[in-house]
Amino acid sequence: MFVAFLSLFSFSGTDLPSVSIPHIDKLVHFTFYFVASVLGALSLKEYSSSSKIGMKVVWYLVLALIVYGILIEVLQSKFTTTRSGEILDFVANTIGVFAGIAVARFLFFKKGILK
Repeated sequence: MFVAFLSLFSFSGTDLPSVSIPHIDKLVHFTFYFVASVLGALSLKEYSSSSKIGMKVVWYLVLALIVYGILIEVLQSKFTTTRSGEILDFVANTIGVFAGIAVARFLFFKKGILK
Protein backbone atom coordinates (compact mmCIF):
# COMPACT_ATOMS: atom_id res chain seq x y z
CA MET A 1 0.00 0.00 0.00
CA PHE A 2 2.85 2.36 0.85
CA VAL A 3 4.52 1.86 -2.53
CA ALA A 4 1.20 2.25 -4.34
CA PHE A 5 0.42 5.49 -2.51
CA LEU A 6 3.84 7.00 -3.18
CA SER A 7 3.73 5.85 -6.79
CA LEU A 8 0.29 7.23 -7.58
CA PHE A 9 0.00 10.35 -5.40
CA SER A 10 1.17 13.65 -6.84
CA PHE A 11 3.38 15.74 -4.62
CA SER A 12 3.39 18.71 -7.00
CA GLY A 13 1.64 21.75 -5.60
CA THR A 14 2.48 20.79 -2.02
CA ASP A 15 4.71 22.73 0.33
CA LEU A 16 7.09 19.83 0.65
CA PRO A 17 10.73 20.59 -0.14
CA SER A 18 11.87 19.21 -3.47
CA VAL A 19 15.20 17.91 -4.63
CA SER A 20 16.16 18.11 -8.27
CA ILE A 21 18.58 15.27 -8.93
CA PRO A 22 18.38 13.78 -12.43
CA HIS A 23 16.99 10.22 -12.46
CA ILE A 24 16.68 10.04 -8.67
CA ASP A 25 13.30 8.41 -9.23
CA LYS A 26 15.05 5.33 -10.64
CA LEU A 27 16.98 4.98 -7.38
CA VAL A 28 13.72 5.35 -5.47
CA HIS A 29 12.07 2.64 -7.60
CA PHE A 30 15.07 0.36 -7.08
CA THR A 31 15.01 0.97 -3.32
CA PHE A 32 11.26 0.33 -2.94
CA TYR A 33 11.44 -3.02 -4.70
CA PHE A 34 14.77 -3.98 -3.13
CA VAL A 35 13.28 -3.49 0.34
CA ALA A 36 10.03 -5.23 -0.64
CA SER A 37 11.89 -8.31 -1.89
CA VAL A 38 14.14 -8.51 1.19
CA LEU A 39 11.15 -8.17 3.50
CA GLY A 40 9.20 -10.68 1.43
CA ALA A 41 12.02 -13.22 1.60
CA LEU A 42 12.37 -12.75 5.34
CA SER A 43 8.62 -13.11 5.73
CA LEU A 44 8.70 -16.36 3.77
CA LYS A 45 11.50 -17.61 5.99
CA GLU A 46 9.72 -16.58 9.19
CA TYR A 47 6.29 -17.97 8.34
CA SER A 48 7.28 -21.04 6.40
CA SER A 49 5.75 -24.21 7.81
CA SER A 50 8.89 -26.16 7.02
CA SER A 51 12.50 -25.44 7.81
CA LYS A 52 13.35 -24.98 4.14
CA ILE A 53 11.98 -22.57 1.61
CA GLY A 54 12.05 -23.86 -1.93
CA MET A 55 13.20 -21.71 -4.80
CA LYS A 56 9.76 -22.18 -6.35
CA VAL A 57 8.22 -20.09 -3.55
CA VAL A 58 10.91 -17.44 -3.93
CA TRP A 59 10.22 -17.28 -7.67
CA TYR A 60 6.54 -16.69 -6.87
CA LEU A 61 7.61 -13.74 -4.72
CA VAL A 62 9.81 -12.41 -7.54
CA LEU A 63 7.00 -12.83 -10.06
CA ALA A 64 4.45 -11.15 -7.76
CA LEU A 65 6.71 -8.14 -7.20
CA ILE A 66 7.47 -7.78 -10.91
CA VAL A 67 3.78 -7.99 -11.81
CA TYR A 68 3.02 -5.45 -9.07
CA GLY A 69 5.64 -3.12 -10.58
CA ILE A 70 4.05 -3.46 -14.01
CA LEU A 71 0.60 -2.80 -12.54
CA ILE A 72 1.78 0.37 -10.80
CA GLU A 73 3.40 1.66 -14.02
CA VAL A 74 0.20 1.00 -15.98
CA LEU A 75 -1.88 2.73 -13.31
CA GLN A 76 0.47 5.72 -13.40
CA SER A 77 0.17 6.06 -17.15
CA LYS A 78 -3.60 5.52 -17.36
CA PHE A 79 -5.07 7.06 -14.20
CA THR A 80 -2.83 9.94 -13.11
CA THR A 81 -2.22 13.28 -14.76
CA THR A 82 1.05 14.12 -13.02
CA ARG A 83 2.76 10.73 -13.28
CA SER A 84 3.74 8.63 -16.25
CA GLY A 85 4.54 4.96 -16.58
CA GLU A 86 8.08 4.47 -17.83
CA ILE A 87 9.92 1.39 -19.02
CA LEU A 88 13.05 2.50 -17.12
CA ASP A 89 11.02 2.61 -13.90
CA PHE A 90 9.99 -0.99 -14.59
CA VAL A 91 13.64 -1.90 -15.20
CA ALA A 92 14.67 -0.25 -11.92
CA ASN A 93 11.86 -2.12 -10.11
CA THR A 94 12.96 -5.45 -11.57
CA ILE A 95 16.64 -4.91 -10.80
CA GLY A 96 15.65 -3.97 -7.25
CA VAL A 97 13.69 -7.21 -6.87
CA PHE A 98 16.57 -9.41 -8.06
CA ALA A 99 19.15 -7.49 -6.03
CA GLY A 100 16.99 -7.77 -2.91
CA ILE A 101 16.52 -11.51 -3.34
CA ALA A 102 20.27 -11.94 -3.89
CA VAL A 103 21.10 -9.93 -0.75
CA ALA A 104 18.48 -11.77 1.31
CA ARG A 105 19.81 -15.11 0.15
CA PHE A 106 23.41 -14.13 0.90
CA LEU A 107 22.79 -12.53 4.29
CA PHE A 108 19.91 -14.43 5.79
CA PHE A 109 19.85 -17.84 4.16
CA LYS A 110 23.49 -18.87 4.40
CA LYS A 111 22.68 -22.46 5.22
CA GLY A 112 21.21 -23.14 1.82
CA ILE A 113 17.59 -22.63 2.80
CA LEU A 114 16.79 -21.10 -0.57
CA LYS A 115 18.31 -23.96 -2.55
